[in-house]
Amino acid sequence: MYMSNESILVVLFVGLVAGWLAGKIVHGTGFGIIGDILVGIAGALIATFLFPRLGIHIGTGLVSEIIYSAIGAVILLLVVRLLRGRM
Repeated sequence: MYMSNESILVVLFVGLVAGWLAGKIVHGTGFGIIGDILVGIAGALIATFLFPRLGIHIGTGLVSEIIYSAIGAVILLLVVRLLRGRM
């Protein structure tokens, strides 16, 4: 799979914004630039896997991708919080 430089920048931007939003919603603060990007990208992967199986479709475009990724990142952070509480 080939990704242009612009595609990589869009993925990083979406990951950064989604991770920052998820950090604000779940934890109250962000995780730094790298942490926000990683959480946002992981959230996007979770949302890409989970939402089509549930029949959820918000729309297309950059804003919907940020929303998808942020919701996936929130789910990820909540699961991590639950697992940490049990350890």
